[in-house]
Amino acid sequence: MINVYERIDENKRKSWLIMILFVLFTVLVIWLFQGVLGFGRGWLIMALVFSVASSTGSYFYSDRIILSLSKARPANRKTDFNFYTTVENLSMASQIPMPKLYVIDDSAPNAFATGRDPKHAVVCATTGLLDKLNRTELEGVVAHELTHIRNFDTRLMTIVTVLIGIIALFN
Repeated sequence: MINVYERIDENKRKSWLIMILFVLFTVLVIWLFQGVLGFGRGWLIMALVFSVASSTGSYFYSDRIILSLSKARPANRKTDFNFYTTVENLSMASQIPMPKLYVIDDSAPNAFATGRDPKHAVVCATTGLLDKLNRTELEGVVAHELTHIRNFDTRLMTIVTVLIGIIALFN
């Protein structure tokens, strides 16, 4: 059975593997098109630069991209007291840095975590979730999201999400 530390290492390796495979996939596709359609070698260089920039951008800015697409607003202690203090308390108990907090104005109950590591993490919740759950239920949801942060699941999934989004833009 795999332990939590091995899972974290595995998620880190998978994140780098996905980024490398994205670069190789992009270059391969352009190389095939170059051969069939007679593009110049400049397209290969542009594909390499684009894919490396996209992978690097998804690593460093995926959380900001996802938050801006979700139209999330920063949470604050005064207006989102239960959410803020719940995350604050559970972060201390989990011995991870407190993530940035965001709220999406949506009646559907939902929450997610994003970011490349615990120092650059974000927990986001919808107003529907914050309105419908009591403090104990909210603690369960937040604890679940903090586990994703601690295990580096967020890095892997946000990189995959952004890179798949980039591929989808070209279809």
